[in-house]
Amino acid sequence: MPSGPTGRPATIYDVAALAKLSIATVSRVLQGTGPVSAKARARVDQAAHELNYVPLRAARSLAVQRHEAHGLVLPDLAGPFYGDLLMGYERWAGEHGQSVIITVTHGNPDPRRSIRDLASRVDGIVAHADAVELPLIQDLRRAKVPVVVIAHPPVTGCDSIRSESLHSAEQLTGRLLDNGRKSLVFVGDPATPYDATARYTGFCNAHRDRGLRAAEPPRVKLTEESGAAFANQLLKAKTLPDALVCGNDEVALAVMKVLRAAGIGVPEDIAVTGWDDVMAARYVTPGLTTVRQPIAELGRLAAQRLHERVTGERTRSRNDVLATQLVLRDSCGTASGEVAVTE
Repeated sequence: MPSGPTGRPATIYDVAALAKLSIATVSRVLQGTGPVSAKARARVDQAAHELNYVPLRAARSLAVQRHEAHGLVLPDLAGPFYGDLLMGYERWAGEHGQSVIITVTHGNPDPRRSIRDLASRVDGIVAHADAVELPLIQDLRRAKVPVVVIAHPPVTGCDSIRSESLHSAEQLTGRLLDNGRKSLVFVGDPATPYDATARYTGFCNAHRDRGLRAAEPPRVKLTEESGAAFANQLLKAKTLPDALVCGNDEVALAVMKVLRAAGIGVPEDIAVTGWDDVMAARYVTPGLTTVRQPIAELGRLAAQRLHERVTGERTRSRNDVLATQLVLRDSCGTASGEVAVTE
């Protein structure tokens, strides 16, 4: 593991030596204070990366002392998903005397530096897959920072927590196909995040199992605004698909609103499904068919898993996959009220 020259954790002096810059310049780069050239910033970033440098503050220097704080890295706080996740996390942390420091990466000009700085002020980090790239997760682990990832495939040395996606997506898509909906479109971006990739894979598997070929998906971000924009584009097409399998409820609800305002019947003219089962899904008309995932439980379990690693209660990593449920309502045009559990 790259570190300081004597095998100890790297210090700011090691970074300065490797970057061949003064301590003052390195300090300004790492703390984001004062003018620094782009070339110097790049040299410091490269040196910090090679050394797996994480700034350590006074409280961290005492082996027996902890911050009693968790770092939570999220891509955003907008939308019901992150609200429910945060509620579950903070509830567990509060009950166990842990404070939570949140870093949001959306709109952050330098999220990598923000996350490294966060690591110096907390006992460990929980990161959502949409908020942090794999190389940074690996850097944090090499620097001995306990890390838990949410909605991410397993990473060596880290705990991971995610909801089941692939089989429930197969089940949802198969239900639509078996009820006469032959022209289906997956609304999302399978390239990211991991959950969306698994859902699209399940979508494709359901087609393949029936001797069909899944359509190439439009690249739609999983936001309300992107869902509405996609629906408006859809209205310009000559023909509509039979069904839309949306990557989350925000997109599905926005799509339904635009289509119904244009006089398109849901599910008479087109079926629409979502994912998450946010509160609004059960109160809109028609009720939204979706896949229920335990969002608050994801947050609660992430807080627990990080606490276990920080305190040394557990040293081996765990990879938890939580069950999801297919919830059938009127928007898919099949019998509503059924709930199927997918392990």
